[in-house]
Amino acid sequence: MRVLSVVGNRPQFVKSAPLSVALRSAGIDEVLLHTGQHYDRELSAVFFEELGLPEPAYSLALHTANVSAMQRPIEEALATEAPSVVLVYGDTNSTLAGARAGVACGVAVAHVEAGLRSGDLSMPEERNRIEVDRVSALLLAPDERSRETLTREGVPGRTEVVGDVMADATMQLAPIARGRSRILEELELAPGAYVAATVHREANVQPERLRRIAEGINRLTEPIVFPAHPRTSAVLERERIALGEHVLLLPPLGYLDFAALASQARVITTDSGGLQKEAYWYGVPCVTLRPSTEWVDTVEAGANRLVDDDPEALVEAVTTARMPERRPELYGDGKAAGRISEALSMLFA
Repeated sequence: MRVLSVVGNRPQFVKSAPLSVALRSAGIDEVLLHTGQHYDRELSAVFFEELGLPEPAYSLALHTANVSAMQRPIEEALATEAPSVVLVYGDTNSTLAGARAGVACGVAVAHVEAGLRSGDLSMPEERNRIEVDRVSALLLAPDERSRETLTREGVPGRTEVVGDVMADATMQLAPIARGRSRILEELELAPGAYVAATVHREANVQPERLRRIAEGINRLTEPIVFPAHPRTSAVLERERIALGEHVLLLPPLGYLDFAALASQARVITTDSGGLQKEAYWYGVPCVTLRPSTEWVDTVEAGANRLVDDDPEALVEAVTTARMPERRPELYGDGKAAGRISEALSMLFA
């Protein structure tokens, strides 16, 4: 059996690592295609050295989020490799391009993280999730809530609750990151004595929203470490949005440094979907700069607060953030990759 796995950004590359190991262990031939939406050389090295993974068979290096530009070369790879299934992850445009390519070539689609919904159709990620789920033959859901969503929507594919492969990756790679990285020493930070912040979503880099988020960050008094996405930095500079002296604005960090930084913060404030989950697994409270989230269980557990772009709400949430005394196991036990490889074997072998 052969699987073509499509990844396009760093989180997807992280998710693919433990699954690649599980697929090989199950005797499944995996061909990895990287669209090039984002490529992190340091992250790749971690996988090659620590997990013994091969480099992607296809590195498109497109450096674009245009779905059509990615779809055509994915179709060409499918024609060459003739896999039983194309495996896509999450909700990016690479995910959508891979799914559309599978449909166009008559190759079954399997979707990792199927069934997630934020309820906000203004988000391109939400629209991507819905379209990919509708065309997938195998929907690999992280939890029962996601399965119920797919049942309610009447998607035609087979749904399997497998847990979240990101949990597998976090449990395997975070200790490696903390052991290798020297980011805290370089920035002269003590564990648990700073806030880690990220802002990258298109809605949040609109000038007025970003200005309000910056206003909230500036009202905080403890050190804020802010590795900024290039488009975030560009808006900050163009709009002359000033950050306080307690805010350390950094260029994007490699995987090792960022995982070490985030996992040892007192609080994480972010608009990232994946980082909300990682914060939960790290045991770090999260403040989310969005009006909604697809990871609602973290909010219900009291580990995550939604503040949108409200400066006062941001300050109050960060200041009072604490992890709950009891943390239910969310999104799996770190064994999702094995369940996914088993589900693929059963359905497509």
